[in-house]
Amino acid sequence: MSAATTVELDQGRCRGYGICVSILPDVFDLPADSKVAVLLRDEVDADDVDDLEESVRACPAQAIIQGARSI
Repeated sequence: MSAATTVELDQGRCRGYGICVSILPDVFDLPADSKVAVLLRDEVDADDVDDLEESVRACPAQAIIQGARSI
């Protein structure tokens, strides 16, 4: 059994700073017509875990949640 690293974005907390997009553009996006970021996928590859952790720490709104899912 292995664990996949999951990511959630609390859009109620998000303020659209876009820091997450600059760190992980393959996971987060900030559409031009939106005031909040959106998730492009809800799991990250092992190569992206460090960047995800950086995104969690860097988010001023604390809107990003990192977790693990057993698969």
